[in-house]
Parts: sequence; structure tokens; C-alpha cells
Amino acid sequence: MSRVFRSAQDIHDAVGQRLGESAWTRITQAQVGQFADATGDHQWLHVDPERAAQGPYGACIAHGYLTLALVNQFLPELITVEGMKWGVNYGCDKVRFPAPVRVGARVRGVGDLVRAETLPGGVQSVVRMTVEIEGEDKPACVADTISRYYF
Repeated sequence: MSRVFRSAQDIHDAVGQRLGESAWTRITQAQVGQFADATGDHQWLHVDPERAAQGPYGACIAHGYLTLALVNQFLPELITVEGMKWGVNYGCDKVRFPAPVRVGARVRGVGDLVRAETLPGGVQSVVRMTVEIEGEDKPACVADTISRYYF
């Protein structure tokens, strides 16, 4: 269930809080192939299951940037901003990929609101999104996502 914010002050008041966890989603070979086609990154680690089975991870792995792109799916599961005129994804700070995501694994996003800054007519929030891999100790991705909401 998503955390509802109705004002810039609501966002400021939640700094330092855990926003929750998204639903788990499975990474498929078809999804990895589509991402490879979209980006032109057809490295065998991602798209050749036979060769990847003999490689360092024992299977194809998702692109790091595919894992990062899933934040766009996870964040709206954690946050709903009501009453805004418009909002925009402003970017990311400090993106890291500590562990590979093997095809077939399930991942989810965990969000923590780490910072909020007042803007003219709105607020900029920084949510640290950690993409966890089910059953693994290390996360797949950790990124400080920056969003702007105008009321």
C-alpha cells in the first residue's frame, strides 16, 4: 500500500522514514531481451543463456540499468502525492549495482525518504531506493532518486 502525501509539508515531515516495500516482480529473459533491443546492449551475459550458463554467474543476468529502470515501477507503489499540479522525475544521485540479478530471480523496491528541499511552489524529495533480490544478502541496486512535486 502506497504512502499518501497531500502537501509539501507532509513530505518534509516524513524525512527519515521508511516508505515501505513494493511487490516482488520476477525478471524474465524476454524482459532482458527487450531491454537489450531498446538499448543496443546485447552482451552475451544478458542475452545468450547457453554461454551465460558457463559464465561467472551461471545464468543470464539483467542489465544494471534495467534494474535501475524498475525503480520507476516500484516508486509509485510506495508513494502517492495527491493535490499536486504536476510532478517530474529529476534524476538520481549515487547509483550502485552491488549484486547481479539472475534471470528468474524476484526483486522488489524498498524506499526510504532521506531528504526534502523546498522549491518555489513545491518540494524536491530524495528517496533512497534499494532493489532487493529475494533470498540474497546484497541488493541489486541502490539509488537516491530525486523527484519534484509542484502544488
